[in-house]
Amino acid sequence: MSRYKPKDSDFKVGFFKKYNVKLLVTIGGDDTASTANRLTKYVNSRKLDVAHVHVPKTIDNDLPLPDRNPTFGFHTAKDEGVRIGNTVYEDARTSENWFVVAAMGRSAGHLAFGIASACHYQMMIIPEMFNKTKITFEKIINMIISSIVKCKIQGIEYGVALVSEGVFHFMEEDEILNSGINFTYDDHGHPELGNVSKSHIFNYLLQVKLKELGLDIKSRPVELGYELRCCNPIAFDLTLCTLLGIGVKKIFDQGVSGCIVSANSKGDIMPLYLKDFEDNEGKIPPRLVDIDSDMAQLFINNLFYIKEKDYEASKKYLPNPKAYDFKKILNWN
Repeated sequence: MSRYKPKDSDFKVGFFKKYNVKLLVTIGGDDTASTANRLTKYVNSRKLDVAHVHVPKTIDNDLPLPDRNPTFGFHTAKDEGVRIGNTVYEDARTSENWFVVAAMGRSAGHLAFGIASACHYQMMIIPEMFNKTKITFEKIINMIISSIVKCKIQGIEYGVALVSEGVFHFMEEDEILNSGINFTYDDHGHPELGNVSKSHIFNYLLQVKLKELGLDIKSRPVELGYELRCCNPIAFDLTLCTLLGIGVKKIFDQGVSGCIVSANSKGDIMPLYLKDFEDNEGKIPPRLVDIDSDMAQLFINNLFYIKEKDYEASKKYLPNPKAYDFKKILNWN
């Protein structure tokens, strides 16, 4: 389960020989699976009889399991996020303020999507939405303002906008460096995103833009971060985790190796071979939210945002409503 990422040159066979290891079980997401995939290839190249089975555990839900099957831990994290998220929504409603929430999810928006859709938030922004345009801070902030103004048109003076932290991982570095945010930097000169609250960044940029527009609207940041990772598992994940653990033994007894243990909707255990998913570098690409699915489109279509029919009413608050048209921002029209 180590988060350490060894180079191929770090691999040694001595440990496996000394302790007569027969089965390597790795537990984690795409990074852990990718590292283990390289290690297994190395061990096999040295003619060692060591099987490898990977257990899909990540709250990001971004391993390529079939039929939307979740990684274990995802539903627990989502449940905790919804618990906090509903409290935030009630605070917004009773205080007539806006909240800007950021949720974990390194490269995929599953967690943000799950929380925002369950809490019925007015706005949700995940990296998969930007399939036809580059991600910029201006677009993100304009999408939030689109929701705020749409609500005001309808007489609603509160709301919550949730943004997945994954947008940073698809954003060009120059965009981050030129944001006006004071980052710390690593030894290679890259901004250390892990040291800052993403919700504070989005909320700060939102407040700057609202003041430019002359809109007197209060917003507050809320970070859904590490507190989602180590809470007590819900019953679904307890059952799934147990099933996958027993499934590892079943797969090992069958002589299967180099795979992810998976359970389908019937509860049947099956191996998913890592070689079928790996890219040219041997890495396991993350599973993203299918933005074109009915589920995604239905939720997105029911968010609050400015459409062409709202332009005239929006002129009371915005000098150029078209610039805040949600689907035009995403280049979906």
